[in-house]
Amino acid sequence: MDITNSTSPAVSSASAEGSTAPPTLAPLTLALIVASDREGRFAPVVADWFRSRLAEREDFAVTVVDLAEIDLPTGLSHNPSPAVRAELAKVSPVLAAADAFVVLTPEYNHSFPASLKNLIDRHYTEWQAKPVGFVSYGGISGGLRAVEQLRQVFAEMHAVTVRDTVSFHSAWGQFDEDGRHKDPDGAEGAAKVLLDQLAWWALALKEAKSARPYAA
Repeated sequence: MDITNSTSPAVSSASAEGSTAPPTLAPLTLALIVASDREGRFAPVVADWFRSRLAEREDFAVTVVDLAEIDLPTGLSHNPSPAVRAELAKVSPVLAAADAFVVLTPEYNHSFPASLKNLIDRHYTEWQAKPVGFVSYGGISGGLRAVEQLRQVFAEMHAVTVRDTVSFHSAWGQFDEDGRHKDPDGAEGAAKVLLDQLAWWALALKEAKSARPYAA
């Protein structure tokens, strides 16, 4: 699994004696879930672009969960085999530790990949009372039909999906051979709005849970 953690440290309150400066908050923990596991997938191009947007922010510490590198069978069990437990050990602690999620998904046949549904169904408390943002790509719809279905699924998980998304219609023509977006202003603006909303919800929900446990 591709895991990239931010090294931004938590900064304590002002060191100067008598200073009234407020403490600097530690970065929020963000899990970026790359949903596609299809051979020849376009996901790495979009993921690298989005990670470049995250790299410019100090309010998130990012871990990437690439489902192409997680081998989870679709058969669910209350007593998974040692091999399945080993695969879950790669991802379950990451989801549990996250303050927020961004799901990067293509659209397959008007829906989202089976690998993503499998991941969601194998977890429950890990999603609860946390915000989820979406980056999608596809043909003319830009993956938005997949996102609308995911909103219903995550509502059942007691997660909060943020309104604004980043979507790429006919995504294969929007990036050059080096993975750079050809007309970045609109996409970068959309990414900023998404991440601003995600940070607001992540902090609000984290503070709420620290004051009172979430009642599922």
